[in-house]
Amino acid sequence: MTVRIVECVPNFSEGTDKEIIAKIADAGRGIEGARVLGIEPDSDYNRTVLTIAGEPEAVSEAAYRVIKSASENIDMRNHSGEHPRIGAVDVCPFIPLEGVTMDDCADLAKVLAQRVSNELNICTFLYGAAASSEERRLLSDLRKGQYESLEERLSNGGPHLPDFGPREWNEVTAKFGAVVIGARQILVAYNVNVDETDAKSAKIAGSLVRSSGRLLKSADGKRTRIPGMLPMVQGMGLPLESHNISQVSMNLRDVGITPMHIAFEAVKSIVNDHGVDTCGSELVGLVPLAAMIEAGKWYASENCNDDNELVEAAIKGLGLDFLGPFDPNRRIIEWALASGVEA
Repeated sequence: MTVRIVECVPNFSEGTDKEIIAKIADAGRGIEGARVLGIEPDSDYNRTVLTIAGEPEAVSEAAYRVIKSASENIDMRNHSGEHPRIGAVDVCPFIPLEGVTMDDCADLAKVLAQRVSNELNICTFLYGAAASSEERRLLSDLRKGQYESLEERLSNGGPHLPDFGPREWNEVTAKFGAVVIGARQILVAYNVNVDETDAKSAKIAGSLVRSSGRLLKSADGKRTRIPGMLPMVQGMGLPLESHNISQVSMNLRDVGITPMHIAFEAVKSIVNDHGVDTCGSELVGLVPLAAMIEAGKWYASENCNDDNELVEAAIKGLGLDFLGPFDPNRRIIEWALASGVEA
């Protein structure tokens, strides 16, 4: 029998209230064929990253229940945080892991988006491989202006209206906002810690490493862009007040093209030029084994070929345990699935 495994990573807009976080995460449990592998709240971002994996239909059901619970427990009218967001569940991507194609995941996204809009009356957008057109593929474009601009967007007719659900401001939309559902390759949410409180050099590094680079404006209004250093990377620098440091927060959209150690060393090089040092880094959510091994090869001795040793070298070299313990049996997707333990 063919094994079919997908990952789904709902990001919901609550990172401080432990009771609400538990309620929403628990909504994804108890479904045969799906497991909650990771629950990672961040109080500065006021956001929690949930990782669910398993059989496609079971994972889709878990994602629906998570979105429903978020609609019952989060009121976006009272929400603030450092991270961009458009709704109580900001983004909900499906990712193919084994025996499943990207088209399969796009279909899962479309079915879930329609179900959420039909049954919960929530605005839904499709992005990535599930996008309804090329100009709607990027998450950053669809949530531009964030939750705060959604009412005006719906009232004025765009740009980028929802694919499904209401197109007028109502009580449900005011409370929840909207959710962006899609399909994509494995994305590694990876933050490099910078030993400063004001994020000055972190912001410089973020603007230099991200693929989109820097936007230049002339005195007479002309605009142009200088491309960034790293391909397939989104990034920005911001303060992390709870730890009295800053971070360069990145999405590595293809770790085969830009591995974690390249992102880490690039940021380190830039902030070092400004007299500041890095102090480890942080993974948000789970990571594929191949990504850890690739990073481990940079930091381990040249002849090392043992997976466990390479993983340990990556943890140490990247400083992944700086902000807290890093358990590879819970944080590496393949090892977490094999362990049979839920988060």
